[in-house]
Amino acid sequence: MKTIKGPAIFLAQFADDAAPFNNLKSICEWMANVGYKGVQIPSWDPRMIDLQKAAESKDYADEIKGVVTEAGLEITELSTHLQGQLVAVHPAYNELFDGFAPANLAGNLKGKAEWATQQLKYAAKASSNLGLTAHATFSGALMWHTVYPWPQRPAGLVETGFTELAKRWTPILDEFDQYGVDVCYELHPGEDLHDGITFEMFLEKVNNHKRANILYDPSHFVLQCLDYLQFIDFYHERIKMFHVKDAEFNPTGKQGVYGGFQGWVERAGRFRSLGDGQVDFSGIFSKLSQYDFDGWAVLEWECAIKHPEQGAIEGAPFIADHIIRVTEKAFDDFAGTGADEAFNKKVLGI
Repeated sequence: MKTIKGPAIFLAQFADDAAPFNNLKSICEWMANVGYKGVQIPSWDPRMIDLQKAAESKDYADEIKGVVTEAGLEITELSTHLQGQLVAVHPAYNELFDGFAPANLAGNLKGKAEWATQQLKYAAKASSNLGLTAHATFSGALMWHTVYPWPQRPAGLVETGFTELAKRWTPILDEFDQYGVDVCYELHPGEDLHDGITFEMFLEKVNNHKRANILYDPSHFVLQCLDYLQFIDFYHERIKMFHVKDAEFNPTGKQGVYGGFQGWVERAGRFRSLGDGQVDFSGIFSKLSQYDFDGWAVLEWECAIKHPEQGAIEGAPFIADHIIRVTEKAFDDFAGTGADEAFNKKVLGI
């Protein structure tokens, strides 16, 4: 067994125009000061990194790595959540996602997809230049608007949708394979890959591509009422990344999973700071350790109530307290007899 690395933190929710969160150096120093050992970097934020430059210049990648190392931290992974979203977008969401791409691509569905694909390819090379082996992203969605269909889905729609999704992602997966980096999809409502079944359908379409893997985030499974512990039993071989994020689901006689179009505070399902929700993290850390997960435990802070700085400060010791130092020996070794093969045969009467 292997001991999970951490605590680490995803910087996306903390990057800001105000110091100390307005550049990579100062945000890393702040995070190190409150107890983190690693950072996951959002590749779309120029305050943190220039993704294309990190792909094209090993010297620049070394500079970025040096800034993080000087603060006493490691880079855990890069993230292309926003770019990955744009790899596959249904036309109904075209304008809604304009803010995820350069302004000159506004309204250009095909142009945004092409730009996003190139961004993912940059991320593969940049990850390699930084010495990383896993990468975080979203799958995008062509079918999400049909998740609870009315009118009913036309026959063959899902088959066609996953075929197209795989067609768009296979060249990206191949690029990551070239650089020895796993693509880890965060299974998330709003994405075509949002649970185990949809991941399996995608995996079949990409011919079980070895680089198609999972970013495990239990918060999204709580809000889907999915058994997030058994999920690890099913998919542990494909879980290569871990977001430590809490959530709660408190349905009432007025609303349930869909939330009644309410804001986050008023929804039955809410993301919460670590320890304030319902996720069984003791069970999760135990299962991941049992299955030899050797990646990072990365806090993704999102909470409808608590201030992010408080969430970050409380998150580091929370993760540290849940990381299990795995044992190298059995607890009952003290009672071992030190038997050999001849003795074993004698015990068995053979």
